[in-house]
Amino acid sequence: MTNFIDLKDLTKDQLIDLISLSLQWKKNTCDKFMIDKNVVLIFEKPSLRTRISFEVGINQLGGKSHLLNEKEMQLGERETVEDTARVLERYADMVIIRCFGHNQLIKYANISNVPVINALTDYSHPCQVVADLITIKEHLKDFENLKVSWFGDCNNVLQSWIEASGLLNFELNIACPEGIKPNKEIISWALKRNNNISITHNPHKAAEGAHCIITDTWRSMGDQNPFPEHKFMPFQVNKKIMELANKNAIFMHCLPAYRNKEVSSEVLEGSQSVIFDEAENRLHAQKAIMHFCIHK
Repeated sequence: MTNFIDLKDLTKDQLIDLISLSLQWKKNTCDKFMIDKNVVLIFEKPSLRTRISFEVGINQLGGKSHLLNEKEMQLGERETVEDTARVLERYADMVIIRCFGHNQLIKYANISNVPVINALTDYSHPCQVVADLITIKEHLKDFENLKVSWFGDCNNVLQSWIEASGLLNFELNIACPEGIKPNKEIISWALKRNNNISITHNPHKAAEGAHCIITDTWRSMGDQNPFPEHKFMPFQVNKKIMELANKNAIFMHCLPAYRNKEVSSEVLEGSQSVIFDEAENRLHAQKAIMHFCIHK
């Protein structure tokens, strides 16, 4: 057994295996390797895709899920993180956590004797990016010579994209307003493995020739001090941005999307948008991640 906390904890081969297994199980029914297994989901933050994809996946694999939502559980509040971990490992075979503080997640994983999966923190969202990589593999076939361009906020999803680029060595262009920066430590980690990662304040430059255009909401869940929205407007993904990209480029967004803010309705609903394939692939990604944690 092992934990699934961040993509940088994986090897390149492990990440590729996760993607391949997900696609294999999307086409063919997989074994019910979670029969008689109980999985606790601690969700401090609301969720649609993450929660349902895990719950459906656990059910399809023969297991049972038990949800503790934001009204019932805030890590470290009613009792210590360590005590919570020691109790739940007596009941559950796996714990999936969606919380605010990444350090709380790591503290929990370090004490737990059952696998722990990061279903999102303020720092990273590795499950989402595994699903995104599955979607790229489906539509663009390969990561070699791939140019991915991210527009907008430097949030937790981007954090995991940077880690993915460090492992898979594809070109990653980050287009963001001045005053917004990715985490210095993870950029440094990734650049040691892949020098084809860049940050620009010119959205048109980032879009040129891109094979995959990605954006996300400009305000992360629970963000009490959001960056001024008008400064993000030049980084909206719209028809002009898509016209600058490769003619076969795809558009991705992890959802929920705010139409005509970070992305125009025209792009979101357009023929290059693969957002619902991306959402569907969350299910197949979660299954492969759970298999990794149990059978590594």
